[in-house]
Amino acid sequence: MAPLSWRHHTLLQALLSRGPLSERDFHTLFSAISGGKNPATHRQLFNDTLLKINKELAYLQFELRACMNQYDGTVYYGVVNNIADEESKLGSKFSVPQIAFYKGLLEAIVHEAGNDGSITNIDALNTRIENQVVIADGTQGSQSRLPTSITNFSLSQKEKTLNELIQDRWLSYTPTGKVGLGIRSFLDLRSWLRTNDIPSCEVCNEACIKASSCPNEGCNVRIHEYCLKKKFPQRKASRACGCGTEWPRLEGADDGAEDVNEPEEDQVPSANQHSRTRRRGVKSEPVEQNERAGPSARMTRRSLRSSKAEAVEAAQEVPSAAGPSQSTRASKRRKN
Repeated sequence: MAPLSWRHHTLLQALLSRGPLSERDFHTLFSAISGGKNPATHRQLFNDTLLKINKELAYLQFELRACMNQYDGTVYYGVVNNIADEESKLGSKFSVPQIAFYKGLLEAIVHEAGNDGSITNIDALNTRIENQVVIADGTQGSQSRLPTSITNFSLSQKEKTLNELIQDRWLSYTPTGKVGLGIRSFLDLRSWLRTNDIPSCEVCNEACIKASSCPNEGCNVRIHEYCLKKKFPQRKASRACGCGTEWPRLEGADDGAEDVNEPEEDQVPSANQHSRTRRRGVKSEPVEQNERAGPSARMTRRSLRSSKAEAVEAAQEVPSAAGPSQSTRASKRRKN
């Protein structure tokens, strides 16, 4: 197999130095190193490039993979380690109590009862880490057998660790201001999430951290919100699972970006409809003005019209060889 070229090295170096990149940034980088070729139109070239990189990374038990941020539906690319052994843990900058704190936060987030995939900042700081430490004999030790670094892990240390985990993108603040998983957790912990009794999405089969649940309490089906939009692009209440229960419409269904870019046929305004609406509006304006003017103004206008009509009749009774009189021509202009 031919060695990796400078283009492959550039992609890897960007992911290793900058961390996970969004799909937009990663595609922009790929276009820059491939002579302006867009991955959307050169999908085969893009896939072949990633496949070649992964074949070389497999020797080191690394992998370049993509995953979805379940809080906003954005795709990210990153390089991850496929083996979680003791040697790989030595490369972490976090201490034992900090790792235990992260594990406690991880369990609290993924098992959150509301399917929101997030916890409050107060709940995060109150997370207990004693149960996350395994003693040498393979059991979770009692309070007396725990190391002092665990028992003396203070609230200020938890707050500092929480900020570091968010900064390193192992955790994140969700749009609602709560603490949720970061993109690095979605990338590195895909296998762990699948094997820890976390319900999977009915559409994409990935673990559901933040998802919508079936309205039927007896049904355990969950679907990511972005998968629900993809499954039902019209954003109407539809049956998404086998129980036959209709799922409610997604929030913002009337003013979503998809409805603006891809309107339904009956929602597209035509030119004829616009002109008819305009004519109806022009005709209705004098009527509204008459109603606001009152009875006195209406009587005055009726008397003026009757006077004009009498003048026209009088002009028609007087024959003129030169043609219509000035008043008649003026009357016709007004009628026209």
